[in-house]
Amino acid sequence: MYVGALTLDILLGDVRSLKQKRSVVRPLIAELQRRYPSIAVAETGHLDLHRRAEVGVAVVSASAGNCKEVLDACERMVAFRPEIELLSARHRLYNDEED
Repeated sequence: MYVGALTLDILLGDVRSLKQKRSVVRPLIAELQRRYPSIAVAETGHLDLHRRAEVGVAVVSASAGNCKEVLDACERMVAFRPEIELLSARHRLYNDEED
């Protein structure tokens, strides 16, 4: 068993309040969940900043290749959104053999 984790650090466009931030981040999370129903996704950081967001994505699979493929697709989807700028993406892969 493999668990893949992706952390996305995002800079939001013309956002001036936490309410506007939610109006950008919530649809992004919903779109990720709709396109990839096997993932878990949530806003995980920068909760008090209105122009930054951190989104975490996790996937469980029988193969490392499938984990990487799903996480890469999620990263591409976020990177191509015009209203946000992807500052960084961190991939991690865990397997059940690790302690």
